[in-house]
Amino acid sequence: MSPEQAGQKVNRLRHGQAGGRPPAFDSELYRVRNVVERCVNGLKQFRVIATRYKAGVHLAALILWLREPIQDRLPEKA
Repeated sequence: MSPEQAGQKVNRLRHGQAGGRPPAFDSELYRVRNVVERCVNGLKQFRVIATRYKAGVHLAALILWLREPIQDRLPEKA
């Protein structure tokens, strides 16, 4: 994130709560949003399949899921 310029800061303060970028950055929320956006963009690649066949969205999601590298999301037990 780049530092704010003086003019941007004054403009944000002039608008009060309704203006400018948020004062804090939530990395967990950004991570979740990024995953959703990447999934939607991946599904857009299979638009022909999704509109032509009844189970097209399920098929496209399955293909995307199988393309992803295997990630162990479970914590290892000591």
